[in-house]
Amino acid sequence: MTRLLFTALLVLTLAAGCGGDDEDEGEAGEGAVTVELAELNSSGQTGTATLTPEGAQTLVVVEVSDPVSPSQPAHIHAGTCDNLDPTPTHGLLNVTDGHSETTVDASLDSLTDGEFAINLHMSDEDAGTYTSCGNIEG
Repeated sequence: MTRLLFTALLVLTLAAGCGGDDEDEGEAGEGAVTVELAELNSSGQTGTATLTPEGAQTLVVVEVSDPVSPSQPAHIHAGTCDNLDPTPTHGLLNVTDGHSETTVDASLDSLTDGEFAINLHMSDEDAGTYTSCGNIEG
């Protein structure tokens, strides 16, 4: 009976330890990269984009404190904020109420190893005006 109780406690302890490891990794955001979004075109808009690795994909969470319109297009472009390729490499969900979350089909390593930037546009109607931008760096 004592041996059975000991075995049961050992199994429960090991199972609890295994579950805790998975939970800690998800909460820690280990390996995440934060991109500072700087104001463009006197928009007054600043914020951050946090890129978190999810295997071969990357979760991109955009937060801005001063949305300039109810819905702002956002993209990842090749190049830098000073020299963007106008064709987006990865579309992000529009920033609404200052927030957007998108999973893109690119690893974080591929985004940090190249020259890429995240930019936001004024609105769907005025996509030609950039309101903030940040370079993705490793």
